[in-house]
Amino acid sequence: MDNKPLQDFPQPNEEKQGEPSEQRPGLVTRWMERLTHLGLGEVSLRIGTNTLAVLLVVAVIWLLQRANLGGSSSLPAASHLTPVPTLPVSQLPAEIAFALDGIPRQVNLHTIIPNRPRMEVDIYTVQTGDTLFGIAEKYGLKPSTLLFGNYDTLKDTPHSLRPGQNLNILPVDGTYYEWQGIENLTTVASFFGVDAESIINFPGNHLDPDAIGDMGHPNIVTGTWLVAPGGTRAFNSWSAPIGITRSNPASTVVVGLGACGAISGGNVGFGTFIYPTTEHWLSGTSFHPELGHSAVDFAGSLGNAIYATDAGVVVYAGWNDWGYGNLIILDHGNGWQSLYGHLSQVNVSCGQSVGQGDVIGLMGSTGNSTGPHLHFELMNTTLGKVNPLDYLPAP
Repeated sequence: MDNKPLQDFPQPNEEKQGEPSEQRPGLVTRWMERLTHLGLGEVSLRIGTNTLAVLLVVAVIWLLQRANLGGSSSLPAASHLTPVPTLPVSQLPAEIAFALDGIPRQVNLHTIIPNRPRMEVDIYTVQTGDTLFGIAEKYGLKPSTLLFGNYDTLKDTPHSLRPGQNLNILPVDGTYYEWQGIENLTTVASFFGVDAESIINFPGNHLDPDAIGDMGHPNIVTGTWLVAPGGTRAFNSWSAPIGITRSNPASTVVVGLGACGAISGGNVGFGTFIYPTTEHWLSGTSFHPELGHSAVDFAGSLGNAIYATDAGVVVYAGWNDWGYGNLIILDHGNGWQSLYGHLSQVNVSCGQSVGQGDVIGLMGSTGNSTGPHLHFELMNTTLGKVNPLDYLPAP
């Protein structure tokens, strides 16, 4: 290997003949050109940059240490610093507060149940898909309170609910009563199971206790609607009577046009029951006898087949005047009866014997109905109306 020094590298003070010195490249530039020529330019630049960065960090750390040790720093001593007053974030300009406090938590303002006790009656417009139980839950009320507050609209049955209806939403659980002007206030309160003072003192009734006068003839303006907090009453039942049997079919005359005459003989049931529909889930209203709904509502589509839950004889087939629409009642000859309401079509007739699982009609939405479903009841001459789900097999 040739060990002669590289002649291309000039000495630091060397100048080329005939070339002005100001036009000659500097030493660093010539070194970079040479390194680049050798393929080491990029690597050298990276090493130099990193080395410079390390030196700068070391210098900053050294200066900070000198300042903390009370060296030649020109910063004043901490004891001589003038404190700067600070403001809470809430009093700072919005832009600064946002930067210091970060992204604020969003507040959900969509609520129906108020934070403070509500004293006035609200009006709620029923929407498609609403149920009596869902609306009551939104407002923190019992479903019975919605029925008590809207008898003229709902007629004491959840099946009367319709989109577009305006419902009174009482501020508390209780009953709602329109004053007729001839009543005894003590008697009215007793009817609802409360005392007269609870009605008088409820702020939402806007009654002046000092101006009420005689409880037998109180000074209450006729037509005033009064909330009875905690009040309750019996429901006006629209359900079919118990005991519609082939031995006593005349009892069905009160139900409507589909009542049957005298019937004898016919199939007797097994005492076990099958589902009366292909769908085994409920459409929104379950067994609630306290609300006048001693049945379950099976979901389904218009025209779905309806099956006899057990063998028996038809003791009612046709239109019903109590809100069931097209109705079928079967007597099973063993103390049990079954009821099928809101049908779009009745496929059986009075006195006809049917077997368990026979198609007796089609699902519909007739009578007091919010949409296609089957209103299904089981009745026993000893037990009364029972929850059908307790007697049907597990789905």
